[in-house]
Formats: sequence, structure tokens, C-alpha cells
Amino acid sequence: MMTAFVDTCIQTVAGSADAVQKMARTRPRARKLLRALEGKRNILVTTHMHPDPDALASSLAICVLLGEKLKDATLSLSVKGQVGGGLNTAFTRYTTMQLTPWSDESLAEYDAIILLDTQPNFAYSPLPPGMVPTAVIDHHPARGRKPTCAFCDIRKDVGATSSIVFSYFMELETPIPPDLSATLLYAIESDLAGAAGTPTQLDNIALSSLTLTADTRKLYQMRYVDLPQSYYTAYSAGLANAMYFDEVMISHIGEIDSLEKPAVIADFLLRFEKVQWSLVTAVHGTRMVMSLRTSSSKGSAGETMRRLVRNLGDGGGHRSKAGGYIALQNGSAAEVERVRKKLKTRLLRILKTRPDRGERLVPEA
Repeated sequence: MMTAFVDTCIQTVAGSADAVQKMARTRPRARKLLRALEGKRNILVTTHMHPDPDALASSLAICVLLGEKLKDATLSLSVKGQVGGGLNTAFTRYTTMQLTPWSDESLAEYDAIILLDTQPNFAYSPLPPGMVPTAVIDHHPARGRKPTCAFCDIRKDVGATSSIVFSYFMELETPIPPDLSATLLYAIESDLAGAAGTPTQLDNIALSSLTLTADTRKLYQMRYVDLPQSYYTAYSAGLANAMYFDEVMISHIGEIDSLEKPAVIADFLLRFEKVQWSLVTAVHGTRMVMSLRTSSSKGSAGETMRRLVRNLGDGGGHRSKAGGYIALQNGSAAEVERVRKKLKTRLLRILKTRPDRGERLVPEA
């Protein structure tokens, strides 16, 4: 019986590899990336500011892969902005990720830059305006024309950038170590969580294959990482302030120290059986930040977010997940409340929802 189970697992992994290689034969990507990096000796791998698990895992994985394939190159993984806090703590505590301190002045010293899970013209891109990376690997829809770089792999139909990097390992027939398998699996799960959609073919292949090769102890540690008190404070505020207007949920969680909190809480609120949209706002530094989620098949969270912050700030995202921000002038309570009311009015108008039908998610005692 055990032998049959092991054989099935082996067949599953082999089937995943075959499926990805069939994709690669029609449009090889990993080998094109290696050609774009040929002769490069000092390579920077980076991602968007205040990265999430998918951004961190895909960046770490591309470093591991290129370390195997480009023996003469020095690879540096660096992130601009805060890393850690809440779920991201899993990466600083349980992975082999070693970060090089970020420096804008040092960017000119690299002969290649690889940008993952974001694009040069996005709001949280770490690169200065006008700087074109050597490679862009992302799953967010491009704004306007795709970046003009030597290698550009943007697949908006894939649920996580980590799934794209996973496909490179399969295409190049490079084994993924168990600890990295756990990291990629956790990241893909995190990015798909609450997305109100189904994983694409590549996501499913990655999930099934990584599940069989992941270090289960490390995966458990990541899934159930200890959380700081501030996380529970944010959840408490999110529930206490949550109002739903027919199928639209809106909440505010106050000041936050980690940008992941609005996204996680928006995912959680979307699970309320009566709603198909959830918007969570918060104050981070000098900005009002927000996460929008939808399970509706009739609208796009990304397009709705762009309309929501038009002439106020910046934002965008996928069909089911989006984020954005508005710069605050002084961050006073009055200004925060004014911006919150404007966002609520706009969102309800965009979604054609009556503003006089609001109900508390958690009734007052």
C-alpha cells in the first residue's frame, strides 16, 4: 500500500514537470532569461517595497536558481522598505534569505537588475524613475505598454509570481530543495488566499508538485508563525468598524506598522456570506492605504481601485485583488475621516449600492 502511494507521488511530480515542460516548448522563458543575463557578474534581485510572501519567496527562489546556473555571477537580494511584521516574519525567521542593505546610490554598481512581483512604473517599485531593469517577472497586469527590458515575463493570468519562478525550475530541470519548496508553497497559498478565484493551470501544477517535495516542518512553522499583539488589534478594529451595504463591506483599522494587515483583513471580511466586495483602509506613515477584494464575476477589483483613487492617489491590481494609497497632508483625525468618507461614497457609487442601507457586521452590545 505504501509503495503504491509513493509511486503515485512520484507520478504526480513527474506529471507536473512534464506539463510545465510542454508549456516551455511552445514558449521557453527560463532559457531566455539566462541568455539575457549571459556575461553579467554583479546581479541585483529585488521586489516591491514592503514586500509580501509572494514577493519575498519568488525573489529568494530566483536567487537560488541563478546561483545554480550562473556560477561566475554574484547575486545580491535587497529590498527597499520594511520587511517583517506579521506573516512576513516567517521569511526572516524560517528561510535562508539573506538581505543586502538597500542603497539607491549602489544601484549603478550592478550590471543587471531583476525586478520581481512588480514593474518599473508601479507605485511601490523600488527603482528610481527612468531606471530600466534587465528583467521583469510579474503576474500583475501591465499599465499601458510592457516594460522595455531585455527579459519581460508578465503573466496576468497566473495567481502568483512564485508559480512563474517555479516553472523556470521545471523548464531547466533543476531540483527545488525541500526548504525552498516549503517557502514557495506557502507564498503561493498566501497570494491565492481570499482571491475569490480558482488557481490557474500553472498554479495548480506548482501547488501539487511543491506539496509533495516541501519540508513539512518548515511549512507548518510558516503557516502558524507567531503574531504580534498589533495583529489582533488590527483584526479587532476591522471587525468593530466593519459596515456592509448590501454586497459591499467597508472597514477601517487605524494606524498600522505593516502593509499586509489591510490585505489579510480584507480577505477575511470577504468571507462574510452576504458580501461580494470588501474594502479595508488604514493609515501607514503619511498615507491612507487600502486593499480591495471581490468575489463578483461582474467586476474587476483592479479597475475599481483605479476609479476609486482617481485624482486622489494611485492603485491597481488583479480582477479579484487590488491595492492603493492616497497621500495625506497632515494625517489628522479630521483628514483621515474626510478621506474615508470620500472613499466610501465613491466605492458605493461605482458599485451602484445605496449608502443608506449600511449595517454593522458585529452588532453593538
